[in-house]
Amino acid sequence: MKRILVNGAGGFIGGHLVKRLKREGFWVRGADLKEHEFAQTQADEFLLGDLCEQDFIQRVLEGIDEVYQLAADMGGAGYIFTGEHDANVMRNSATINLNTLEYGLRAGVKKFFYSSSACIYPEYNQRDPDNPKCSEESAYPAAPDSEYGWEKLFSERLYLSYSRNHKVDVRVARFHNIFGPEGTWRGGREKSPAALCRKVAEAQAGGEIEIWGDGRQTRSFLYVDECVDGVRRLTDSDFTGPVNVGSEEMVTINHLAELIMDIAGKKLSIRHIPGPLGVRGRNSDNALIREKLHWAPSQPLRKGLEMTYEWISRQVEAAKLEPALAAAR
Repeated sequence: MKRILVNGAGGFIGGHLVKRLKREGFWVRGADLKEHEFAQTQADEFLLGDLCEQDFIQRVLEGIDEVYQLAADMGGAGYIFTGEHDANVMRNSATINLNTLEYGLRAGVKKFFYSSSACIYPEYNQRDPDNPKCSEESAYPAAPDSEYGWEKLFSERLYLSYSRNHKVDVRVARFHNIFGPEGTWRGGREKSPAALCRKVAEAQAGGEIEIWGDGRQTRSFLYVDECVDGVRRLTDSDFTGPVNVGSEEMVTINHLAELIMDIAGKKLSIRHIPGPLGVRGRNSDNALIREKLHWAPSQPLRKGLEMTYEWISRQVEAAKLEPALAAAR
């Protein structure tokens, strides 16, 4: 039986990936700095520790055939674009990738999957919200708009360098705004779909929610199950990448909020406030993944939002009970 390691198994996408791998019949080890906050891990073994530490990474790589490297220091716009976390983002994520490759090579790992990000794309190609350019070859000349994007781009090159020089098998995917249940929904690291679902769930009918900027910035969003499906298809293919894994259904942030309000059955007003924004427009270009893997997302944005809103609204209701439960204890 193939033995698989998922770095970042305590996180959102990593947790869903573990479930998928177990359904497919693999033996899975998870590793992370924290346990999953919202679900019991389905990994056969879960090791808790810092993947920046060499002793720990060597232990988690023992006896592993294939690695899915999703661990990173990251969050939504409120974490990535303030500038306050840049040194940690670059140091922690780069160290994890350096450790994973070097000690994985020594341990005899046969294949590495690396989760890169659409944040690697140049800011100068994403100024027009209606016509962003995010085809894979447009990554250079490089000009990401955040240190998070620069680290991701460096690590892409790191994995591809190890593949050339050490003849290890690697796969690289650039994720575009993955969302769904069992992900961060409050606290400052949540991304826009989760943040807006929370705001709508918390709002009273006839109230208002806040959105950073004018809300006319554009993005596309991919439901987590679709993401995991794309990852598995890429990893089992003969194509190295980098390749976009995302949706081409681009919407404004205002429209995203309106979709969630409609799902919730609430009429709310929007108040636009200053805040960190990232690029003006971004959309996945799926021409390459269609050509190489014959893959595309199978469901519309609204369907994923319905499932995500249902889950987050339950979290909001549970959070309202926390003070009373704490007092009772």
